[in-house]
Amino acid sequence: MSKDGSAIRRRRECLKCNHRFTTYEALEQAPLAVVKRDGRREDFKRDKLFRGVVKACEKRPVPMDVIDKAVEEIILELQSDNVREVPTSTIGNKVMTALRVIDPVAYVRYASVYRQFKDVGEFINEIESMERNIRRRSEQQDLFK
Repeated sequence: MSKDGSAIRRRRECLKCNHRFTTYEALEQAPLAVVKRDGRREDFKRDKLFRGVVKACEKRPVPMDVIDKAVEEIILELQSDNVREVPTSTIGNKVMTALRVIDPVAYVRYASVYRQFKDVGEFINEIESMERNIRRRSEQQDLFK
């Protein structure tokens, strides 16, 4: 197995010259297509997903390796679903779930663009919702100490 578990390493030997070499066998993934809100389809592009997460985390104390790991986890989740087409809503929800854990400000930034907030009230509602969830989680932790 390779380090990331995506390929199998095999040692081989040429039958003619007895030269030994290594090959890697990987499962060939079917290309993933993204279904846009208007019904258009385009190829999934890792760099586009990465740029979106980086933009949300801009000027925030989020290390690039954390962003890279989150993007890789999102891609692995999408691939493990074994579908050929994925709606942008699914990708957006996975990104928001990851950003909510990584950085709340980055989450609100991404959500404002993804959900197309129309006014300040929607920002306030989202932030209040996050605060209620944080309070609930902190209260639950106190119950089980």
